[in-house]
Amino acid sequence: MYQVLFKRLEGNEDIAIPRKMSEWAAGFDLQAAVGEPVVLEPGERKLIPTGFAMAMPSELEAQIRPRSGLAYKHGITCLNSPGTIDADYRGEVKVLLVNLGQEPFVITRGERIAQMVFQLVPQVAIDEAGELPDTSRGAGGFGHTGVK
Repeated sequence: MYQVLFKRLEGNEDIAIPRKMSEWAAGFDLQAAVGEPVVLEPGERKLIPTGFAMAMPSELEAQIRPRSGLAYKHGITCLNSPGTIDADYRGEVKVLLVNLGQEPFVITRGERIAQMVFQLVPQVAIDEAGELPDTSRGAGGFGHTGVK
């Protein structure tokens, strides 16, 4: 098990630290730490604060993902999804939301706006090569298999 430390930022004592909403949930729900309601107009994007910073081991990254209910019911989703929070970042976690729906959407304090999933990050060595080994696929991409 990996230990992740959360620090509530001043003035956000009423905002819950990220938590799972069911026993086997993969994601930890994030709440909006807005000072007053924020209106997200159709087509508009805004950076929404969560009221916390965190520290995690170097083997992890945190991915910010949309909540399916907000996406389905209101067209509210995360841009740059999944967004990556690197292990060495210590600033406030914020969520970049966009309204792809037809109606304005109001974000209120404490509302669950996104989820955070932790993933292992393998250590990778990058080497430059003059030639790459052949495969049966080769350079085929973007629908080359004919599967629709």
